[in-house]
Amino acid sequence: MSVRSLRTAVRAFFVFRSLAIGILLVPATAFAAGTGDVIAANVDQAKLIRIPDRVATIIVGNPLIADITLQTGGILVVTGKGYGATNFVAMDRAGEVLVDRVILVEGPADPIVTVYRGVERESYSCMPICQPRVTLGDSERFFKAAIDQAGALSGQAAGAAAAKPQ
Repeated sequence: MSVRSLRTAVRAFFVFRSLAIGILLVPATAFAAGTGDVIAANVDQAKLIRIPDRVATIIVGNPLIADITLQTGGILVVTGKGYGATNFVAMDRAGEVLVDRVILVEGPADPIVTVYRGVERESYSCMPICQPRVTLGDSERFFKAAIDQAGALSGQAAGAAAAKPQ
């Protein structure tokens, strides 16, 4: 294969990849553009959003993607639960829509190392040393072991706090 044909093949690959990425992103941008500002959140992290004080009802499109809690003073706590996009609608007591916004939930912001053992996947948070981190998509065995350990540690901490004289 000549250098010229190799260069043409590489260029065609990058053009095709860019075109494919663009086609895949068009629906997401069209979805986001229809409702105003987009709220970007990360999985397992909370974000504070200010909304009008007179909000009485909040409706979340898909609570598996994001959880929303209304606090006093027009503060909304948005917590990323799963990857993807959803929306929320905030209404007043008369049923008037005050806010309709899209929430995009992305992967964790901390440095993560993903280990594959065949089809089994494990995730580790590496800040500054690597520790197991439960992440959507991890193998069931790894996920359950990490959750069980975290639950046991939490139970021991609660038991020790309850036993401590004050």
